Amino acid sequence: MKKKLVSVLLSAAMGASLLAGCGAQEAAETAQDAAETVQEAAETVQETATEVAETAQEAAEEITDYGTGEIKVWVADNVVDFTKGEIDQFMAENPQFAGYTVTVEAVGEGDAAGNMITDVTAGADIYGFAQDQTARLVAAGALEEVAPENVDAIKNDNATGAVVAATVGDTLYAYPMTADNGYFLYYDKSVVTDPSTLEGIIEQCEAAGKNFYMDLTGWYQVAFFFGTGCTLTFDSDNDGNFTGCTMDYDSDKGLVALNEMIELAGSKSFQPGSSAGDAVNYAAIIDGTWDAGTVKDFLGDNYACAKLPTFTGSDGKTYQMSGFNGCKLLGVKPQEDENKLAVCDALAQYLTSEKVQLDRYNAVQWGPSNLKAQSDSAVKADEALSALSEQFAYTIPQGQYPGDYWSNAEALAGDAQTKLQGASEDDVKAALKSFQDTVSALR
Repeated sequence: MKKKLVSVLLSAAMGASLLAGCGAQEAAETAQDAAETVQEAAETVQETATEVAETAQEAAEEITDYGTGEIKVWVADNVVDFTKGEIDQFMAENPQFAGYTVTVEAVGEGDAAGNMITDVTAGADIYGFAQDQTARLVAAGALEEVAPENVDAIKNDNATGAVVAATVGDTLYAYPMTADNGYFLYYDKSVVTDPSTLEGIIEQCEAAGKNFYMDLTGWYQVAFFFGTGCTLTFDSDNDGNFTGCTMDYDSDKGLVALNEMIELAGSKSFQPGSSAGDAVNYAAIIDGTWDAGTVKDFLGDNYACAKLPTFTGSDGKTYQMSGFNGCKLLGVKPQEDENKLAVCDALAQYLTSEKVQLDRYNAVQWGPSNLKAQSDSAVKADEALSALSEQFAYTIPQGQYPGDYWSNAEALAGDAQTKLQGASEDDVKAALKSFQDTVSALR
């Protein structure tokens, strides 16, 4: 600013000297013009200085508008470093939040919900969890509604199943983070040359002396029941309380499903389980994308993936194995400080954005829920995600289920592997009726 003023003054002085030879009147007029020019320049400089000062003041006020505080984030162990890096970038791009310190801790989706429900106050401000925990978290007061300004973008940008999973009643309570929570078939293509039917897979595994792994407990056993057309859903109110159950396992189609579970469990190649890290000598395993690396290491060049197979039921009909499709969600805990809540919402929105979902896939291969990220060439070329995507055409979004459903379903799986082996049809029907009576009464 000083340089500008000096320049104007020098120009005026030079002009006056050049006109020194002119008449006195002309010289006086020129001097007057120069003086006015200097005055105008000085006023302009002052106005500019005032504007700069005001802009700086406004920027300072904006940066401090959100106050100060600490934000705790819980994510799975294998994405802790990734999440820290993304948060650092977020904070650098948003200086208005500079008053907040964000820490990231390793608490997986399987533990986060239980910890939050046990002690909401001590829990994280932002945390990842599996979609089947949404209703419980809402009922416990551990989830804040998604910020209204983010709702439309979330609904438009993410897979429908993920949006449904984040919703209780008619309210959106969480930010979709992935759409890869489901299961499909991994197999050794040197052993299983045709993965299209369950009977064929079992026959090929038995012939090669190889194991076939599948978990028959609650999350996986619906592959049989939903496959034959059975229904099992729970209704909940806006507070996350269960209000009713729709279930028809105690039926002819339920009998076909349970008979198929019993038949599979009776195979000499069958092994209960779905964790590739614990599996041995297998040529086929029903598992999820989280174990893709482990399976690749085990099968090497014979690594292959496919949707779940069909099976021929005890009624002679062919059924496509079904299942749940699910996702990981990011939740925000209710906050007393509205400024802190706004920062948490902005951070949760960023950590589940198209850009970060794609970054997360490239880092740890978590499948995106964001529709644009799903269409990325690297994501579409992923064999495991492609198989899961094909299987999703035969599955339903996992809704909310009471905690006791899972323990009862585990007990039914145990019965299919033990006391129902060789049981009469009447005994199998009685087991189905008992299971339905118990589960449909859960609230």
